[in-house]
Amino acid sequence: MDDIDALESERRNLLALAYRMLGTVADAEDAVQETYVRWYRLSGDERAEILNPAAWLTRVAGRVCLDVLGSARVRRESYVGPWLPEPLPRSSPLVASAPLDPLERVTLDESVSMALLVVLESLTPAERVSFVLHDVFGVPFAEIAETVGRSQDAVRQLASQGRRRVRDRRAGMATREQHDAVARAFLEASATGELERLIALLDPDVVLRSDGGGKMSAARRPVVGPDRVARFLLGIPHLNPGIELTPTETPDGIALLATLNGRTDSVVSFAVACDRITEIFIVRNPDKLTQWQ
Repeated sequence: MDDIDALESERRNLLALAYRMLGTVADAEDAVQETYVRWYRLSGDERAEILNPAAWLTRVAGRVCLDVLGSARVRRESYVGPWLPEPLPRSSPLVASAPLDPLERVTLDESVSMALLVVLESLTPAERVSFVLHDVFGVPFAEIAETVGRSQDAVRQLASQGRRRVRDRRAGMATREQHDAVARAFLEASATGELERLIALLDPDVVLRSDGGGKMSAARRPVVGPDRVARFLLGIPHLNPGIELTPTETPDGIALLATLNGRTDSVVSFAVACDRITEIFIVRNPDKLTQWQ
Protein backbone atom coordinates (compact mmCIF):
# COMPACT_ATOMS: atom_id res chain seq x y z
CA MET A 1 0.00 0.00 0.00
CA ASP A 2 3.03 2.25 0.24
CA ASP A 3 3.47 1.99 -3.51
CA ILE A 4 3.04 5.55 -4.82
CA ASP A 5 0.99 4.55 -7.86
CA ALA A 6 -1.40 2.50 -5.73
CA LEU A 7 -1.76 5.35 -3.24
CA GLU A 8 -2.55 7.89 -5.94
CA SER A 9 -4.98 5.55 -7.65
CA GLU A 10 -6.86 5.11 -4.40
CA ARG A 11 -6.78 8.87 -3.80
CA ARG A 12 -8.71 9.47 -7.03
CA ASN A 13 -11.40 7.00 -5.99
CA LEU A 14 -11.64 8.56 -2.54
CA LEU A 15 -12.00 12.02 -4.05
CA ALA A 16 -14.83 10.76 -6.24
CA LEU A 17 -16.56 9.31 -3.20
CA ALA A 18 -16.02 12.35 -0.96
CA TYR A 19 -17.26 14.77 -3.62
CA ARG A 20 -20.55 12.87 -3.91
CA MET A 21 -20.93 13.03 -0.15
CA LEU A 22 -19.91 16.64 0.40
CA GLY A 23 -20.76 18.46 -2.82
CA THR A 24 -17.61 20.54 -3.31
CA VAL A 25 -14.15 19.66 -4.57
CA ALA A 26 -12.40 21.60 -1.79
CA ASP A 27 -14.29 19.78 0.97
CA ALA A 28 -13.62 16.46 -0.76
CA GLU A 29 -9.90 17.18 -0.98
CA ASP A 30 -9.78 18.12 2.72
CA ALA A 31 -11.63 14.94 3.68
CA VAL A 32 -9.29 12.75 1.64
CA GLN A 33 -6.26 14.49 3.10
CA GLU A 34 -7.57 13.81 6.60
CA THR A 35 -8.12 10.17 5.63
CA TYR A 36 -4.48 9.79 4.61
CA VAL A 37 -3.33 11.58 7.75
CA ARG A 38 -5.14 8.93 9.78
CA TRP A 39 -3.51 6.17 7.70
CA TYR A 40 -0.01 7.50 8.28
CA ARG A 41 -0.67 7.98 12.00
CA LEU A 42 -0.93 4.21 12.25
CA SER A 43 2.21 2.36 13.19
CA GLY A 44 3.81 0.06 10.66
CA ASP A 45 2.51 -2.95 12.60
CA GLU A 46 -1.04 -1.53 12.62
CA ARG A 47 -0.95 -0.96 8.86
CA ALA A 48 0.39 -4.48 8.34
CA GLU A 49 -2.64 -5.89 10.17
CA ILE A 50 -5.05 -4.24 7.73
CA LEU A 51 -5.84 -6.91 5.14
CA ASN A 52 -7.61 -4.57 2.70
CA PRO A 53 -6.12 -1.05 2.89
CA ALA A 54 -8.43 0.27 0.15
CA ALA A 55 -11.51 -0.80 2.11
CA TRP A 56 -10.01 0.71 5.28
CA LEU A 57 -9.43 4.04 3.51
CA THR A 58 -12.99 3.99 2.15
CA ARG A 59 -14.47 3.40 5.60
CA VAL A 60 -12.38 6.15 7.16
CA ALA A 61 -13.20 8.59 4.34
CA GLY A 62 -16.88 7.86 4.87
CA ARG A 63 -16.50 8.53 8.59
CA VAL A 64 -14.67 11.81 7.93
CA CYS A 65 -17.39 12.87 5.49
CA LEU A 66 -20.08 11.97 8.01
CA ASP A 67 -18.44 14.29 10.55
CA VAL A 68 -18.06 17.06 7.96
CA LEU A 69 -21.72 16.79 6.94
CA GLY A 70 -22.76 17.17 10.56
CA SER A 71 -20.82 20.41 10.97
CA ALA A 72 -21.67 21.68 7.47
CA ARG A 73 -25.29 22.25 8.38
CA VAL A 74 -24.21 24.65 11.09
CA ARG A 75 -21.79 26.46 8.75
CA ARG A 76 -24.43 26.87 6.06
CA GLU A 77 -26.72 28.72 8.43
CA SER A 78 -24.34 31.67 8.05
CA TYR A 79 -23.81 31.16 4.29
CA VAL A 80 -24.83 34.18 2.23
CA GLY A 81 -27.79 33.20 0.05
CA PRO A 82 -28.66 29.69 -1.17
CA TRP A 83 -25.93 27.03 -0.94
CA LEU A 84 -25.51 24.92 -4.07
CA PRO A 85 -23.14 22.03 -4.82
CA GLU A 86 -20.12 22.65 -7.02
CA PRO A 87 -20.85 21.91 -10.70
CA LEU A 88 -18.47 19.71 -12.67
CA PRO A 89 -17.71 19.64 -16.39
CA ARG A 90 -18.50 16.32 -18.03
CA SER A 91 -14.77 15.80 -18.64
CA SER A 92 -13.84 15.99 -14.94
CA PRO A 93 -12.09 12.85 -13.67
CA LEU A 94 -14.41 12.97 -10.65
CA VAL A 95 -17.38 12.15 -12.86
CA ALA A 96 -16.45 8.56 -13.65
CA SER A 97 -13.52 7.62 -11.49
CA ALA A 98 -15.21 4.98 -9.34
CA PRO A 99 -14.26 1.43 -10.37
CA LEU A 100 -17.65 -0.33 -10.21
CA ASP A 101 -20.21 -1.76 -12.55
CA PRO A 102 -23.11 0.61 -11.81
CA LEU A 103 -25.80 -1.81 -13.05
CA GLU A 104 -29.04 -1.19 -11.15
CA ARG A 105 -27.36 1.57 -9.18
CA VAL A 106 -27.25 5.29 -9.70
CA THR A 107 -24.89 5.77 -12.64
CA LEU A 108 -21.62 7.50 -11.89
CA ASP A 109 -22.28 10.55 -14.03
CA GLU A 110 -25.81 10.94 -12.70
CA SER A 111 -24.50 10.77 -9.14
CA VAL A 112 -22.66 14.06 -9.69
CA SER A 113 -25.47 15.82 -11.52
CA MET A 114 -26.49 19.10 -9.95
CA ALA A 115 -30.12 17.98 -9.72
CA LEU A 116 -29.25 14.83 -7.78
CA LEU A 117 -26.66 16.50 -5.54
CA VAL A 118 -29.33 19.01 -4.53
CA VAL A 119 -31.58 16.09 -3.55
CA LEU A 120 -28.74 14.55 -1.54
CA GLU A 121 -28.51 17.81 0.41
CA SER A 122 -31.98 17.05 1.79
CA LEU A 123 -30.84 13.75 3.31
CA THR A 124 -29.51 13.37 6.83
CA PRO A 125 -25.72 12.88 7.00
CA ALA A 126 -26.13 9.18 7.82
CA GLU A 127 -28.63 8.67 4.97
CA ARG A 128 -26.34 10.37 2.49
CA VAL A 129 -23.23 8.45 3.50
CA SER A 130 -25.11 5.13 3.49
CA PHE A 131 -26.74 5.81 0.13
CA VAL A 132 -23.56 6.97 -1.61
CA LEU A 133 -21.45 4.13 -0.24
CA HIS A 134 -23.95 1.42 -1.14
CA ASP A 135 -25.93 2.60 -4.17
CA VAL A 136 -23.14 4.43 -5.97
CA PHE A 137 -19.98 2.62 -4.84
CA GLY A 138 -21.35 -0.80 -3.94
CA VAL A 139 -19.86 -0.97 -0.44
CA PRO A 140 -21.40 -3.86 1.57
CA PHE A 141 -23.74 -2.93 4.39
CA ALA A 142 -21.46 -4.62 6.93
CA GLU A 143 -18.68 -2.16 6.11
CA ILE A 144 -21.08 0.80 6.04
CA ALA A 145 -22.27 -0.19 9.51
CA GLU A 146 -18.70 0.18 10.78
CA THR A 147 -18.45 3.58 9.10
CA VAL A 148 -21.61 5.15 10.51
CA GLY A 149 -21.67 3.28 13.82
CA ARG A 150 -25.08 1.68 13.26
CA SER A 151 -26.30 -1.89 12.82
CA GLN A 152 -26.50 -3.45 9.35
CA ASP A 153 -30.29 -3.31 9.47
CA ALA A 154 -30.13 0.36 10.39
CA VAL A 155 -27.80 1.32 7.52
CA ARG A 156 -29.88 -0.77 5.12
CA GLN A 157 -32.87 1.34 6.16
CA LEU A 158 -30.86 4.57 5.84
CA ALA A 159 -29.79 3.68 2.31
CA SER A 160 -33.39 2.74 1.47
CA GLN A 161 -34.63 6.12 2.66
CA GLY A 162 -32.05 7.89 0.52
CA ARG A 163 -32.92 5.67 -2.45
CA ARG A 164 -36.60 6.54 -2.08
CA ARG A 165 -35.86 10.26 -2.17
CA VAL A 166 -33.69 9.83 -5.26
CA ARG A 167 -36.26 7.60 -6.97
CA ASP A 168 -38.99 10.17 -6.33
CA ARG A 169 -36.73 12.82 -7.83
CA ARG A 170 -35.91 10.79 -10.91
CA ALA A 171 -39.56 9.96 -11.63
CA GLY A 172 -40.76 12.12 -14.49
CA MET A 173 -37.37 13.65 -15.20
CA ALA A 174 -36.56 14.24 -18.85
CA THR A 175 -34.25 11.98 -20.82
CA ARG A 176 -30.83 13.37 -21.70
CA GLU A 177 -32.08 14.13 -25.23
CA GLN A 178 -35.15 15.97 -23.95
CA HIS A 179 -33.08 17.86 -21.38
CA ASP A 180 -30.58 19.00 -23.99
CA ALA A 181 -33.29 20.08 -26.44
CA VAL A 182 -34.89 22.27 -23.76
CA ALA A 183 -31.48 23.66 -22.76
CA ARG A 184 -30.76 24.68 -26.36
CA ALA A 185 -34.20 26.25 -26.66
CA PHE A 186 -33.50 28.17 -23.45
CA LEU A 187 -30.25 29.52 -24.88
CA GLU A 188 -32.03 30.65 -28.06
CA ALA A 189 -34.85 32.29 -26.12
CA SER A 190 -32.37 34.08 -23.86
CA ALA A 191 -30.55 35.41 -26.91
CA THR A 192 -33.74 36.92 -28.35
CA GLY A 193 -34.69 38.60 -25.08
CA GLU A 194 -38.33 37.69 -25.67
CA LEU A 195 -40.05 37.32 -22.32
CA GLU A 196 -42.98 35.17 -23.48
CA ARG A 197 -40.72 32.81 -25.40
CA LEU A 198 -38.65 32.24 -22.28
CA ILE A 199 -41.69 31.85 -20.03
CA ALA A 200 -43.03 29.14 -22.34
CA LEU A 201 -40.03 26.95 -21.45
CA LEU A 202 -40.56 27.26 -17.70
CA ASP A 203 -42.67 25.02 -15.48
CA PRO A 204 -45.46 26.81 -13.57
CA ASP A 205 -43.63 25.96 -10.33
CA VAL A 206 -40.12 26.72 -11.58
CA VAL A 207 -37.55 27.72 -8.96
CA LEU A 208 -34.24 29.49 -9.60
CA ARG A 209 -31.42 29.37 -7.05
CA SER A 210 -28.20 31.32 -7.42
CA ASP A 211 -25.09 30.84 -5.31
CA GLY A 212 -22.65 33.71 -5.07
CA GLY A 213 -21.38 32.80 -1.61
CA GLY A 214 -21.24 36.46 -0.64
CA LYS A 215 -18.37 36.92 -3.12
CA MET A 216 -20.41 37.57 -6.26
CA SER A 217 -23.82 39.18 -6.66
CA ALA A 218 -26.65 36.68 -6.63
CA ALA A 219 -30.27 36.42 -5.51
CA ARG A 220 -30.30 36.02 -1.74
CA ARG A 221 -33.49 33.94 -1.89
CA PRO A 222 -34.91 31.49 -4.43
CA VAL A 223 -36.80 33.11 -7.30
CA VAL A 224 -40.13 31.38 -7.85
CA GLY A 225 -42.58 31.36 -10.78
CA PRO A 226 -42.15 31.66 -14.58
CA ASP A 227 -42.61 35.42 -14.85
CA ARG A 228 -40.22 36.30 -12.03
CA VAL A 229 -37.62 33.76 -13.14
CA ALA A 230 -37.77 34.91 -16.77
CA ARG A 231 -37.42 38.57 -15.82
CA PHE A 232 -34.53 37.75 -13.49
CA LEU A 233 -32.72 35.89 -16.27
CA LEU A 234 -33.29 38.56 -18.89
CA GLY A 235 -31.95 41.17 -16.49
CA ILE A 236 -28.58 39.44 -16.09
CA PRO A 237 -27.03 40.78 -19.36
CA HIS A 238 -27.97 44.32 -18.33
CA LEU A 239 -26.23 43.89 -14.98
CA ASN A 240 -23.20 42.23 -16.61
CA PRO A 241 -22.66 43.77 -20.06
CA GLY A 242 -20.45 41.62 -22.25
CA ILE A 243 -21.38 38.32 -20.63
CA GLU A 244 -21.42 35.40 -23.07
CA LEU A 245 -23.38 32.16 -22.77
CA THR A 246 -22.18 28.97 -24.45
CA PRO A 247 -23.51 25.42 -24.13
CA THR A 248 -21.25 23.06 -22.20
CA GLU A 249 -21.42 19.37 -21.30
CA THR A 250 -22.06 18.47 -17.65
CA PRO A 251 -23.30 15.33 -15.92
CA ASP A 252 -26.82 16.83 -16.07
CA GLY A 253 -26.56 17.23 -19.84
CA ILE A 254 -26.13 20.57 -21.55
CA ALA A 255 -25.64 23.50 -19.19
CA LEU A 256 -24.61 27.06 -19.95
CA LEU A 257 -21.15 28.40 -19.28
CA ALA A 258 -21.21 32.16 -18.70
CA THR A 259 -17.95 33.97 -19.37
CA LEU A 260 -17.05 37.61 -18.89
CA ASN A 261 -13.85 39.06 -20.33
CA GLY A 262 -12.62 35.56 -21.09
CA ARG A 263 -13.08 34.19 -17.56
CA THR A 264 -15.72 31.90 -16.15
CA ASP A 265 -18.41 33.93 -14.41
CA SER A 266 -20.96 31.23 -13.66
CA VAL A 267 -22.41 27.87 -14.64
CA VAL A 268 -26.15 27.58 -15.25
CA SER A 269 -27.64 24.09 -14.85
CA PHE A 270 -31.21 22.88 -15.35
CA ALA A 271 -33.61 20.24 -14.10
CA VAL A 272 -36.16 19.39 -16.80
CA ALA A 273 -39.45 17.47 -16.67
CA CYS A 274 -42.21 17.21 -19.29
CA ASP A 275 -40.32 19.51 -21.69
CA ARG A 276 -40.28 22.30 -19.13
CA ILE A 277 -37.53 23.61 -16.86
CA THR A 278 -38.45 22.91 -13.26
CA GLU A 279 -35.29 24.20 -11.56
CA ILE A 280 -32.42 26.47 -12.52
CA PHE A 281 -29.13 26.46 -10.60
CA ILE A 282 -26.70 29.33 -11.08
CA VAL A 283 -23.32 28.96 -9.40
CA ARG A 284 -21.23 32.14 -9.28
CA ASN A 285 -19.18 31.55 -6.15
CA PRO A 286 -15.61 31.45 -7.54
CA ASP A 287 -14.64 28.85 -4.92
CA LYS A 288 -17.07 26.48 -6.65
CA LEU A 289 -15.83 27.09 -10.19
CA THR A 290 -12.37 25.59 -9.72
CA GLN A 291 -12.96 22.98 -12.43
CA TRP A 292 -13.92 25.62 -15.01
CA GLN A 293 -11.11 28.20 -14.85
